[in-house]
Amino acid sequence: MDSEGIQSTERKKEVNDGTPWIIRFLGGRATMFVLLSILLIGLIILVFNKVAFVFYPIKVFFSTVVLPIVLATIAYYLLRPILRFLERLKIPRVWGIFIIFMGLIGMITLLVFLVFPFLKVQFANLVEEFPTYFNQMLINVDTFLRTSIFSTYYKEMDININSLLDSGKGNIGQLITDTIGGIASGITSFISALTGFILAIVTVPFILFYLLKDGEKLPQMIKKMLPPRLRDDAEVILKDADHQISAYIQGQILVAISIGIMVSIGFFIIGMKYALLLGALAMFTSVVPYLGPLIAITPAVIIAIVTSPFMLVKLAAVWTIVQLIDGKFISPQIMGKSLKIHPITIIFVLLTAGSLFGVAGVVLGIPGYALLKVVFTHLFKLVKVRYNHYEPDQTMHYEESNK
Repeated sequence: MDSEGIQSTERKKEVNDGTPWIIRFLGGRATMFVLLSILLIGLIILVFNKVAFVFYPIKVFFSTVVLPIVLATIAYYLLRPILRFLERLKIPRVWGIFIIFMGLIGMITLLVFLVFPFLKVQFANLVEEFPTYFNQMLINVDTFLRTSIFSTYYKEMDININSLLDSGKGNIGQLITDTIGGIASGITSFISALTGFILAIVTVPFILFYLLKDGEKLPQMIKKMLPPRLRDDAEVILKDADHQISAYIQGQILVAISIGIMVSIGFFIIGMKYALLLGALAMFTSVVPYLGPLIAITPAVIIAIVTSPFMLVKLAAVWTIVQLIDGKFISPQIMGKSLKIHPITIIFVLLTAGSLFGVAGVVLGIPGYALLKVVFTHLFKLVKVRYNHYEPDQTMHYEESNK
């Protein structure tokens, strides 16, 4: 008998030793292994719920360090290509980091002294005038509905827009009182949150410096902490995760800047008020897929309705052109198909992450999902390999993909 026949006979003896395949697949020798594992997990969850207060300092620690780490990580992936370019020019890494930091300080200084004051004035004016815009929009919509083909149905609803506006003005005093009371009751929380945010901003440069200096060594450090058997798989997971995060952050920021510039230019051309401010709003909100453009266009639509019907048409034309250019040229070239996430999945992720973690969940939900997808995709591949190893029937094996 040849060697292949001997190995096949030995494997059949291994898989037909009387042990159920599920026990062999899970790595145990008896059903008791599975039952004890489930019992142990249940006990851990029960004990954690009973002594959750013990872990409160750990919760506070993580809630404090998450924000600066996230901000520093985003900056790291944005600045890493620049640092690598400087290294290709034979500039030492430390000096390259110093050049990058000096450039950042200069750029922030220009923004603070040149752009920020103008945006501040526009924002203050918009906040002051927005109630007037909103009331006038309601009056215009009411007038339109009363003279449109829907006038019969609208009149049957018996909506008096003037009484609604008057009642809203009458409740302004109570609204202000309630708002002041809410601010007074939450002043401690506000100061605490503000302090935490300031500390996070102060610590970001230090974290960023060490990420730029030693970030390339981090995957190797993680690999050394793992058993040798897991290191090859861990290296693949870390490389894919790094690629996903890098592609998303760099691509999303470039797309957001492009949208902000195009919206500002388009609004300037059509004569829209607060063009630069609305462009900046479009830039910041575009980092949230699908929901971001809706948030950005809302104040612009209100201003356009109040200005004139023709302004609304011009706004629709500008917004359509911007979305077409972004969808057909900018996003495909910059983002590509790096994430490979279905639009329906993106919507569900945004809704779930937003409900669980608020604004931070909406912003970080998609890259977080992409990261988890990488990990679980590789884990599933390992599960398929393990399943095929312990399944004697060849027809029941998972098909191996060559991708």
